[in-house]
Amino acid sequence: MAEEPTGLKAKSGIELLTMGTPNGFKVSVLLEELKDAYGQEYTWQSININKNTQKQPWYTALNPNGRIPTIVDHNRDGFPVMEGLAILSYLTRHYDPEHRFSFPLDSDDYSVAEQWMAWQHGGLGPMQGQANHFLRFAKEKIPYPTQRYVGESERLYGILDARLQDRDFVAGPGRGKYSIADMSLIGWVNIANFSGIDLKQFPNVQAWLERIWSRPATPRAFSIPTQSALSNSARAKKFAEGDQEAIKKEEEAATFLKESKEKYGYKYSSP
Repeated sequence: MAEEPTGLKAKSGIELLTMGTPNGFKVSVLLEELKDAYGQEYTWQSININKNTQKQPWYTALNPNGRIPTIVDHNRDGFPVMEGLAILSYLTRHYDPEHRFSFPLDSDDYSVAEQWMAWQHGGLGPMQGQANHFLRFAKEKIPYPTQRYVGESERLYGILDARLQDRDFVAGPGRGKYSIADMSLIGWVNIANFSGIDLKQFPNVQAWLERIWSRPATPRAFSIPTQSALSNSARAKKFAEGDQEAIKKEEEAATFLKESKEKYGYKYSSP
């Protein structure tokens, strides 16, 4: 078993401190893309949030909020950056000179990408995170917040689906360009089913997800530090293999969600 990190280990380049969560994966996706595009190397360390490694003094000195991910830029005097949105913006500002995954600062496309990243950071991520908590993790099964947060997540997926109606990617001219606006979302969409979201209801989002997964950098990024057992594909594999415990838990969650929605008269509506 690998030892828990007790501090930084790199002396140059970007060092990523992360775990296999939607917020963690968004940064590893960009770093893998930057490696393919520019040869930009980076190192990473696994931060076990279940052991509160992110609360240790050495870590909170870099990230006062005590969350993942964090990057440290050893090329710029060990400058630390916390929060996924800020990290994506920082990395493209300093390491994407050709704007392969970003847009020029003075362009309208820059603003559009920024708007969708803010939408994810303030909307989809927090709402889906709460949906996960009340549907899957809360010790008490409480119907109202469960249907409230899953329902709000569904509403937001409807907005994303409408955005992708005639587009390949969220931001950029024409049908769009793969950018940090997409990367900010990919980790969350990749666990949609775990959150009680049926992606079949959102075919444009489903196609967008498949499009991004076809990129060589994506599967590599989603193995840093480890692949998530909560991903749509990992869960589908368990069900297909006849994992009875997983199937039972899924049936129980689906029944609870259905009953919670019925109790409060939930009806899907977006926007």
